[in-house]
Amino acid sequence: MEPKMNKPDISPYFTTEDIHKIREWNFERRKGMTREEELADIRRGAVEFERLLENKSKPCPKKISD
Repeated sequence: MEPKMNKPDISPYFTTEDIHKIREWNFERRKGMTREEELADIRRGAVEFERLLENKSKPCPKKISD
């Protein structure tokens, strides 16, 4: 069995290189999966991503000036 690839380190600026790292990591992670397993993995990630977005998209209170 081949060693698993470590989760990539993403820069604070989120560059195109980061996107390449993420795509490569996902490819390696899903190599032996069936199509159904891949879709289940993608859906799990989407649910987690939506949860993170909901937590970050709460509007900040605005001060209304006169």
